[in-house]
Amino acid sequence: MGEPTRKYSITMPRDIAEAARARSGPSGLSAYVAAAVARQIERDNLNELIQVAEAEHGPITEGEVQALRDQLHQARTRQAGDEANTA
Repeated sequence: MGEPTRKYSITMPRDIAEAARARSGPSGLSAYVAAAVARQIERDNLNELIQVAEAEHGPITEGEVQALRDQLHQARTRQAGDEANTA
């Protein structure tokens, strides 16, 4: 069984609420909003980790960010090739 739920009342701009409802699909608006909030909490937690790491090691440079993006791209390319070869 899933986590216990509780009903909340929130206020948001009408255009955002209508767009969320239109995109929520069969799971409904509550599930869509809950997923969005969960993603925001993950982002907030990651930002806190980045702040702690930068306080200890200094800020990451754009070159370091690009090198990591390149590594990720290469790994995804290899993975896609591996999956194509096993299909």
